[in-house]
Amino acid sequence: MGMVGPTTFWSSYTFWTGSSIAASILAINTVPEYTIGQSIAKTATTIFFAQWIVYSIYSVLLYPRFFSPLRDLPMVKEGNHPLMGQWYAITGEPSGEPMRRWINNTPNDGLIRYLGLFNRERILLTSPKVLAEVLNTKNYEFQRPQLLLRGIMKILGVGLLLAEGDDHKFQRKGLTPAFAFRHIKQLYPVFWSKSREMVKTVEDVELVQKKPNVEIEIGGWASRAALDIIGVGGMGQHFNSLSDPDTELNKTYRSVFSPSRQAQILGLLTFFIPAWIIENLPIKRNEDIMAASKIARDTSFQLVKQKKERLARKEKMDADIISIALESGQFTDEKLVDNVMTFLAAGHETTGSALTWSMYLLSKHPEVQTRLRQEVHEHINHLDNEINDTIIDGMPYLHAVCQEVLRVYSPVPMTLREAVVDTSIQGHYIPKGSVLMICPWAVNKSEELWGPDASEFNPDRWMKPGMANSGGATSNYAFLTFLHGPRSCIGQKFATAELACLLAAFVGKFEFEMTYPDEEIIIKGGITARPKNGMRLNLKPVDW
Repeated sequence: MGMVGPTTFWSSYTFWTGSSIAASILAINTVPEYTIGQSIAKTATTIFFAQWIVYSIYSVLLYPRFFSPLRDLPMVKEGNHPLMGQWYAITGEPSGEPMRRWINNTPNDGLIRYLGLFNRERILLTSPKVLAEVLNTKNYEFQRPQLLLRGIMKILGVGLLLAEGDDHKFQRKGLTPAFAFRHIKQLYPVFWSKSREMVKTVEDVELVQKKPNVEIEIGGWASRAALDIIGVGGMGQHFNSLSDPDTELNKTYRSVFSPSRQAQILGLLTFFIPAWIIENLPIKRNEDIMAASKIARDTSFQLVKQKKERLARKEKMDADIISIALESGQFTDEKLVDNVMTFLAAGHETTGSALTWSMYLLSKHPEVQTRLRQEVHEHINHLDNEINDTIIDGMPYLHAVCQEVLRVYSPVPMTLREAVVDTSIQGHYIPKGSVLMICPWAVNKSEELWGPDASEFNPDRWMKPGMANSGGATSNYAFLTFLHGPRSCIGQKFATAELACLLAAFVGKFEFEMTYPDEEIIIKGGITARPKNGMRLNLKPVDW
């Protein structure tokens, strides 16, 4: 028996409406004395809500406790509300934080069961064997839930990130050559050029040289730098976000990746009302999404069009990702546009998040910041030096800091998968419709996989002999920031190289600390983990 709940009921509301009308007509024709005024509408409405009450009692109170095939899995004990399960912990804490606690405190063999809104079951994956089975061996038996896709595909497009099944296999195969390390190596000078531009623009705009301790909000700068890098490195296009923060594209992404209260309410309503109704409500959030979708798609279409025109004129193509994909001849224009949308949005937002948290952690650990600056200055004697992959990749402590930042503050804290067939995980029966929680925020800080200091920021774990690629973890599945298997992040090497260049340039040029060291940093919800109120730093230029 598959997993059911209130969402299942509402997603099949047409069936329940039809059955209620049919039952009311039958009742009026056979036992009219038991109908409501012999009215089809009144009788059907009464039957509909009677079914809803019975079904809700079953799905919310009875099914998860007495009938679910998942009921024997280890269960989270804390905050088990009779109607809401662990919902209050999930919504009241930063994304992934309750899962981090559960993964370390709940005895399990790789699977932990918890309950969300109205006791909807979720399965948290915790062990390398379980993660390997879901992400690799049985990857295509678990897909992103449709409800999740509807909310983001308008901005991301149905590119590689959101494609499923054979479509995903085709896109992955076609795009893999564009992300080969031999191509990424050619982009290091681009990454450094934009990193240098960010540092110099911060200096000029914020008047760093004229004031003893300049205060800046680093999150905005990080996003703009990342957007410019994905523009040049991914599409061969200069977006000029660093020099002009109010470009249409930059404002678009700022709007959609800064969830409002209205967006949170709409997300909650999807549990009760069909998504197509919510998406067509005449409200500001929907208007913003539609406008952003049009801007993102129009921009992507123009980029692909320009590339095709250059190819038709047999001009020398750049080494950027879309040029390489276009030259392969494997993609339709529509698929290219979708993938440009994907790389623009996902590519810059995640790197912007990672750079922001890098600054936070280095502010909290000034000894790490000082040590990293010394290494950067030893390998690069001036900001204006030309840089290649050998120089950046030749700094082991820079590599260690980047890896540790990505481990402790995974830009995407969690993602969901839904079983599309009846299946099993490590011998446990998993019915079709079961929803799995894959949580890098938790797995990356699992004490079983990383040791008792799993939650601590310690770049030296990556500096020990033979540990540069593992950090001392017992399995490569202990580091989930980029996932693993066929659906792992295709741009992992691009992202890590980009982050290393940005961080090296910023640390090399500035000494920095938190403007308000005792301020509690609240992490906002959303696709990526970001400080809700921004990240304010005090900068002081250093000789370089």
